[in-house]
Amino acid sequence: MFLLLAVVAKAQITGEIYDTDGYPIPLASAIYKGHHVAEASDLDGKFKIARHNGWELTFSSVGFQPQTIKVGPNTPSHLKIVLKEDSRSLGEVVIKQKRERYSRKNNPAVELMKRVIAAKKRTHLDNFDYYQYNKYQKITFSLNDIKPADLDSGKFKNKAYVRDQIETSPYNGKLILPVTYDETVTQHIYRKNPRVEKDIIKGQRSEGVNNVLQTGEILNTMLREVFTDVDIYDDHMRLLQYQFTSPIGETAISFYRFYIQDTVYVDRDLCYHLEFIPNNQQDFGFRGDLYILADSSLHVKRCSFTLPKTSDVNFVHDMKITQEYAKLPNGEWVLSKDDLAAELTLLGANTLVTKATRYNDYAFDELPSKLFKGKAKTRHEADAMIRDEAFWNQYRTVELSKGESSMNAFIHRIEQSKNFKWILFGLRAFAENFVETGSSRKRSLFDIGPVTTIISSNFVDKWRFRLSGRTTANLNKHLFWNGFYAYGTKSKKHYYGTEVTYSLNAKKNVPFEFPQRNIIFETGYDVMSPADKFLIHNKDNMFMSLRTQKVEQMYFYNRQKLSFVYETDWGLSFHTSLKAESNEPTGDLSFARMPGVATNLAPDGKEYVRQIRTTEGKLMLRYCPGQTFINTKQHRWPVNLDAPEFTLSHTMGFKNFLGGEYKLNYTEAKIYKRFWLGSWGYVDTHLDGGVQWDKVPFPLLIMPPVNITFLEWEGTFSMMKNMEFLTDRYAFGSVAWDMNGKLLNRIPLIKKLKWREYISVKGMWGTLTDKNNPFLERNRADNTLFQFPNGARVMDKKTPYWEVTVGVHNIFKLIAIDYVRRMNYNGPGIKKNGIRFGFMLSF
Repeated sequence: MFLLLAVVAKAQITGEIYDTDGYPIPLASAIYKGHHVAEASDLDGKFKIARHNGWELTFSSVGFQPQTIKVGPNTPSHLKIVLKEDSRSLGEVVIKQKRERYSRKNNPAVELMKRVIAAKKRTHLDNFDYYQYNKYQKITFSLNDIKPADLDSGKFKNKAYVRDQIETSPYNGKLILPVTYDETVTQHIYRKNPRVEKDIIKGQRSEGVNNVLQTGEILNTMLREVFTDVDIYDDHMRLLQYQFTSPIGETAISFYRFYIQDTVYVDRDLCYHLEFIPNNQQDFGFRGDLYILADSSLHVKRCSFTLPKTSDVNFVHDMKITQEYAKLPNGEWVLSKDDLAAELTLLGANTLVTKATRYNDYAFDELPSKLFKGKAKTRHEADAMIRDEAFWNQYRTVELSKGESSMNAFIHRIEQSKNFKWILFGLRAFAENFVETGSSRKRSLFDIGPVTTIISSNFVDKWRFRLSGRTTANLNKHLFWNGFYAYGTKSKKHYYGTEVTYSLNAKKNVPFEFPQRNIIFETGYDVMSPADKFLIHNKDNMFMSLRTQKVEQMYFYNRQKLSFVYETDWGLSFHTSLKAESNEPTGDLSFARMPGVATNLAPDGKEYVRQIRTTEGKLMLRYCPGQTFINTKQHRWPVNLDAPEFTLSHTMGFKNFLGGEYKLNYTEAKIYKRFWLGSWGYVDTHLDGGVQWDKVPFPLLIMPPVNITFLEWEGTFSMMKNMEFLTDRYAFGSVAWDMNGKLLNRIPLIKKLKWREYISVKGMWGTLTDKNNPFLERNRADNTLFQFPNGARVMDKKTPYWEVTVGVHNIFKLIAIDYVRRMNYNGPGIKKNGIRFGFMLSF
């Protein structure tokens, strides 16, 4: 028996394949070229192949120089192969092949891939009437590449609990410090007719530093959003909030170059081994390996892909994705294993994100109709967030590492450290813009902030000081309060605002969490300019005080408002409100009666109205299927901008009700949609329109969306003056094209900067009907209308207003600089050109 084992062992060669940094190379090829004998290394770089003395054995992987050895009697039965990177020579080969050698015509690799792409529809699970499977997923966020010298000195000195948490990553072989992980068990169900697809969350839990912050779920939400599940069978794979062309997508033949390496056995299945790389490696695409079954199904058996070293992707300097498919008893091939590891540099810190996903329990039996009830695509089982260890032991298909298993103890030790409370104080104030009044042992019941609104300025107040705060769900999960007190140094006025919210559904932290089902009452007295309603941040934000023009036309408002907001789980929301408001002009704004009705004249020959009062009811419907949000203490931000958005609203003014002085009816509709253009980036489109149906004074007319800050925003005009145009009919449209560096990436030297081109065109058509035009002689004695403020005019209904923006984004991976050009309606005091800025972090 021992003699037989020795003979068998000697008849094969095993080993590992590494790169020069000592990291294993997954799915590398070991080939006896010319003999059709080959094998692929596993995810840890390990391989096994039959011994054939006298044959040449070649080891290769895309991006590395191949290495060949001649197998003989003295060749060890276990080898350690080190492959050198071949990035420079590969780049030269790519350029040469593009111009001279690589051709899609009569290319066996291209012909094979055409057959693979054509076979996708035959093997897709959507062909079944029903199917279901269970999915376990674990996402871990760690500090990466910790040096051994740091363990006994430096930042980790005298922190034994930190050193105990450090472990070696199996993905890159580096020392890492896991700081948070999130695991989820999901049942996915599908019905063909009528088509419904749902995810039922059976269990979900999160452990780590994210639980220290009240809005710490931001981290896990962003990780799930940025590192989404990718399906190679989709034409485009959404990852890092961008769309990447799939190597077996409809446009893959034109985007990628394919090379057949050999035929190899992968788990006893004969496969075609192909390598692929993007035509331009700075485009948002992958490079990697495909193993296609050498049978009539032409299904993917295994795939591995990475980002090219010269990719235009920000922050990610190494990412590997490996997927494996398994054959079910009924002959279908299904995804069974999906692993991702991404090394990033964020704010100067080296981090590692790993995601392990396993699919099992596939079934194709008919499913009960009750499982598909409701329009929400995702729903949680009642006990999903409180599952016990028995549940996780049953469904967890990827074991927790040492650092993940001890996460609770690690966080507890951190909270007990003497400097933790000050670090946490600063982190909360910076990341959340609020100062919590709680402690590490007691959750905050009341938060002070936003911090950025404490000091600001405007024309009426000069310097403005504000103190504000809000209650949290730790005090009451249904009832919330927030408010502010402010004082203007020049106006000597005191301002206040208070808001009480009752949420029909319990909240985790703040009342505006999705989905909102809130009853809101607010009252307040404050000052603002007409253009402040178009700001993307709080008007008291200190950075919003920096204006491109002097805003002297302002008004005081005294407002009481009752609202009801109801959002469904599937994207439809209703917003109704009843508002009573008084407006008193200040600064250079005035409400002057028409000359024909003026009796009590001021020295300048005009009669002024001290204030106006309106009572308005509003109903708004909004539909945005598939949109997701992250919640901060100040806002909730949409993170999936691919979802289309449709909004329809109507506002009705009531005369002689709660002091209302005017009847009005204002209808408005808005549409937003993002279009992806493959490697050419994406286009954001906005189309808005509105009608004011009644005769009203100018404060109730339609004001174009004017941006008076230095920040560029695609839904507003940057060069239009405050209250320059007033209309009662309008149509607004904008097209903004982020080209994702498609042109700049082809310019030598410039392409190393990873700048991205940006072009937008914004226009508005507007008109003022005769009944609302104060410049017409027939309206001279109209008692409803007011004279237009200084500088306001009527837009020519035959000539829309236009602006064009050309910019460079992703400067230092953060800054956007845009040049804005006003195309028409020029004249004295009008600025045609402007420079605007933006700050954005994107991959």
